Amino acid sequence: MSKSDAEFESGIVSNVEQHGCSIMFVFDPDEGKADFAYSIGFPKSLAQPEVIVFGLQKKLMLSMINETYRQCAQEGLKLHDGAVIRDLLEGFDCIVREIPEGRIESEYFGSAMWYRRAIMGEEMDRAFQIFWPGAVTGLFPWDESADPEIVGPQSELLEELRT
Repeated sequence: MSKSDAEFESGIVSNVEQHGCSIMFVFDPDEGKADFAYSIGFPKSLAQPEVIVFGLQKKLMLSMINETYRQCAQEGLKLHDGAVIRDLLEGFDCIVREIPEGRIESEYFGSAMWYRRAIMGEEMDRAFQIFWPGAVTGLFPWDESADPEIVGPQSELLEELRT
């Protein structure tokens, strides 16, 4: 492990210890896939699975994960498939959907998987995706008439989540 890897991992551990979680932002420099952000540390701090959100501006996605953490820690929010989370986006509720275990991959959760294995001695086996609705229609990606601009950036893990 290089010194920079060790410093990076130490920063994650420190963030979880100090703030309850760390957040990883991932972007595709070729802009072929949607940007996303995911939590690291929810299982240790909250005894709940990690969360991931796709396709919005970095600052907004980080805010959504931090607010989800706050609601879990301070208001007793329990994440489950179909749970509604209020106050993540102004004027709209968001919904979390459980990601099938087979889709929990290092491409999407690399540092969270490392943290779970290295710090907690367990494999990561659960996670939730935070879905946001279209601002005009209020429809979610799985809704019949959802705008492709809403479906597209949130569809990386969506096929297994269609109802």
